[in-house]
Amino acid sequence: MAIQPDNKFIEYGYLGKGDDNKIIQQRKGQYISGYSVAILYLDGCWYPILPGNVANLCTYDFPVRLEVVQNCTQERIHVGDPTLVDDIIKTAKKLEAEGARAICAACGFFGNFQDKVAAAVDIPVFLSSMVQVPWIKTGLKPNQKVGVLTADGAGITPNLFKSCGIDDPSICVVKDLRKLPGMVAIVEKEGVFDNEAFRRDVVKAAVELVEENPDIGAILLECSDLPPYASDIQRAVKLPVYDFITMIKWVHHATAQRPYYGFI
Repeated sequence: MAIQPDNKFIEYGYLGKGDDNKIIQQRKGQYISGYSVAILYLDGCWYPILPGNVANLCTYDFPVRLEVVQNCTQERIHVGDPTLVDDIIKTAKKLEAEGARAICAACGFFGNFQDKVAAAVDIPVFLSSMVQVPWIKTGLKPNQKVGVLTADGAGITPNLFKSCGIDDPSICVVKDLRKLPGMVAIVEKEGVFDNEAFRRDVVKAAVELVEENPDIGAILLECSDLPPYASDIQRAVKLPVYDFITMIKWVHHATAQRPYYGFI
């Protein structure tokens, strides 16, 4: 009897030793495989993408798939331009059809469209590091807050909070890094920045944030360009530091579970 493929089927599971002869199917339209997380990124950016950055593939010890959202520029995403939603959903659906098990993104301000994209596809969606805020807050003392370092304070709006599932924005203390020379170079697409100077400036900003707000119990890096400095920030402030990479790793492990082997 012939096996009929299910074109809506997503293959979950780990192909290990002894599994060579099992029946495996792949849905029509999917050619690339071996990854779980697809990452949307911006169009027209020009600056160094360091290891640790969401868009640098050396950041991961597992494969990811990156896909540009056409005409989705920093200028438009930072203000949550509502006319972007169709292009973002179109790209997310394309990745879903090609086999992605979850969709993330490479800019915190994609969070403006988190709720709409999640409703439009049939796989999990985590577009902004900001979606971690409710979970982070759950682990803190009742009086503690989450310190947020952002690339653009003006972009941290009520709409962003709401779309990312943050019902009480007062649990966040936001520090704007927009005027740092390194961030200016990134936003203005200068193609170069002083990495060590940017590192010092970001760490200094984190220290100032914690010193000015002793009730902060954890740091969240909104910007996808900040994870390269997460370790330095943590060393300086001595607090848990969350970012896009903590989120993407969490999403990957949830959608690419492997069996355990060992002694009992």
